[in-house]
Amino acid sequence: MNDVFKILTKEEWSDASKLGYVKTNIDENDGFIHFSTSKQLAKTLHLYFDNIDEVVLLQINEEKIHANLVYEESDSNNRAGKFPHLYGKLSIEDILNIWNIKRNAFELPLEVLSEAEINSN
Repeated sequence: MNDVFKILTKEEWSDASKLGYVKTNIDENDGFIHFSTSKQLAKTLHLYFDNIDEVVLLQINEEKIHANLVYEESDSNNRAGKFPHLYGKLSIEDILNIWNIKRNAFELPLEVLSEAEINSN
């Protein structure tokens, strides 16, 4: 199952495409790469990308990163549950799917919504 996602700004994605790996300020400051599961995406978009008109959604190949992937409780007061965190680099080669999402209440791709329904049982 590949239920790990990373949201980037268009600028962050452009930088990652050039570098060959994803690098964001928040990830660098916290010492790990922040991810969301399909169930957590909508709230992540609302809390952290509410003022951005277009983002890039990455679906990560869990098999490629599983050795450094840890599910941890959020230290944020407004989030509940365990979130996937990567302690290591996220290479462009670790990405399974890429979607550009424009604001329309951030309409998620059908594949992501379907995955969320499957995982809710």
